[in-house]
Amino acid sequence: MSALTQRQRELLIGSILGDGCVSVRKNRNNCWYYVKQSDTNKEYLFWLHKEFANLCPSGPKQRRDNKQWYFSTTTLGELNWYREKFYPDGKKMIPRDINQILVSPLSVAVWYMDDGTLDYRPCYHCSFSISTHCFSESDANLLKDALFDNFGIRARVYNNLIRGIRYPRIYIGSEGRKKFYRLVEPYILDCFRYKLPPEFTL
Repeated sequence: MSALTQRQRELLIGSILGDGCVSVRKNRNNCWYYVKQSDTNKEYLFWLHKEFANLCPSGPKQRRDNKQWYFSTTTLGELNWYREKFYPDGKKMIPRDINQILVSPLSVAVWYMDDGTLDYRPCYHCSFSISTHCFSESDANLLKDALFDNFGIRARVYNNLIRGIRYPRIYIGSEGRKKFYRLVEPYILDCFRYKLPPEFTL
């Protein structure tokens, strides 16, 4: 019998693409899910914890040094699959078959809430972007292709120059923004509504 519900799997995938992680200790068989957020995003972390509460040994906790909030689940054998898929060499990366994994609008919405940005200037500009700084350019292109293959969302990958280093970012402009908005809007929490434009501008 599965410990994770289908909804929890969808949330987990979106979170791993963003700020969440699946960790494992050396010489241990099972993994656990761990996520942390700044005090500003406390509401979001508490929402995630509520979604996984049946798998967590305790409630969210706050660090004294930097005020971040965090929680983790117990170790679960079912999480090993996510560790093997997204951390084959110990570093987070995008699986080659991500188009068979990133299939839920809820997963995309969680990913966007974690790492997404809205660039909205009334009357003349509206676009979405998702930071993929921890991934390679080829990984970002796999994600871009999955958005198109599974949801018909056209996006591009740009390499932004930040402090002398180029990092990939997924950009969703006029060709894909309407579909993207309609895909994620039903799932965006109130604390992240600032990441959505007025619908009539699309």
